[in-house]
Amino acid sequence: MAENGQRRRVVIAGGGVAGLETALALQALAPEQVAVELIAPEREFTYRPLAVSEPFLAGEVRRFPLTPLVLRAGAEFRIGAVCGVDPGRKRIELEDGAEVDYDVLVLALGAEPREAVSGAITFRGPQDGPAIASLLSRATAGELRRIVFAVPTAITWPLPLYELALLTAEYLADNVTRGVEVALATPEDRPLALFGPAASDAIRELLEIRGIALFAGVAPTGWDGLVLRLAGAEEIAADAVVALPALDGPFLAGVPHDHGGFVPTDAYGRVTGLTDVFAVGDLTQFPIKQGGLAAQQADAAATAIAADAGAPVEPTAFRPVLRGLLLTGMAPRFLRSETGTGASIVDTEPLWWPPAKIVGRHLAPFLAEHLGLSDDHPRPETSGNVQVEVELDPQGHPAWSPV
Repeated sequence: MAENGQRRRVVIAGGGVAGLETALALQALAPEQVAVELIAPEREFTYRPLAVSEPFLAGEVRRFPLTPLVLRAGAEFRIGAVCGVDPGRKRIELEDGAEVDYDVLVLALGAEPREAVSGAITFRGPQDGPAIASLLSRATAGELRRIVFAVPTAITWPLPLYELALLTAEYLADNVTRGVEVALATPEDRPLALFGPAASDAIRELLEIRGIALFAGVAPTGWDGLVLRLAGAEEIAADAVVALPALDGPFLAGVPHDHGGFVPTDAYGRVTGLTDVFAVGDLTQFPIKQGGLAAQQADAAATAIAADAGAPVEPTAFRPVLRGLLLTGMAPRFLRSETGTGASIVDTEPLWWPPAKIVGRHLAPFLAEHLGLSDDHPRPETSGNVQVEVELDPQGHPAWSPV
């Protein structure tokens, strides 16, 4: 076993899914070759999968102190917010003025949400649960006639909004609330088209069963209190609108980024133009921002870092596979798109079951072992969930071909 001074010093900036997955992967792949420090401004790890269900009292967001998690992952933990990188000196600067040296840097800083549909309730996560709960109260009190869930044009991961629409329709039915229409407006030609034709057809059926009106191929831009405006001259009458946010990258000083602040990387997470700097998760240019994909990026980066440090590891490129668990409250349907064939499998029996809604090779079993999060959802035979798994190309496009 190498002495600490001989280990490569790996600094991970970010304490979310991507950051923890990177730390865990490095602990598994190169425990004797690297020493890891994780730096994050927050003191808690937020387990966010049930953020959409919290307003409906069907689940709750869970938070855990970050320090013991990081220590159990074999890393040191420091509270701090990264504000810049000096790649020449291999040093990062924190907002409090401190500087931290690194041999290898992994940026897992995520992205910043912002309003995409003006005037709408922007659902960013747990912090917007009370606004959704208030909306439900107004609906059951008879104050609203139509609630529209709007997918902005720039969104590449629309699944949470479908969950909100389906759960809202179920909530209103359970509370015997009549006269309130739930609608979904999306730029997609088909509902959740990213997952392929068979999945899209099944989800369209779910929307119809729940009486959710679908406006496909439209581009929501703003709500004025009476109508949801769409690109062009179209509009949809709406008493309330809920939308997903657009995302901005961190625009980190010293790190290449595009006009949106997102960082270019290769298939192993190496930042274009820099040495020994990696980026994983939502701050990268990969278009789909989703926890499972962030974990896969972290795993690819960890194999490259471990191999560079001398561990007996073969670097494995990021080959994205999109997995989705759609909360619906309806009878379960399980779907998988067959790579390169254009065919999808749809079945009422489980085709795939992850140990938790956050799917990470190392993080999911770690959370199950240390926090008791083996499954935050019922088994599929009683859950009313839709399971989806799709392989993507490096640009985030589905690997299936239309038929």
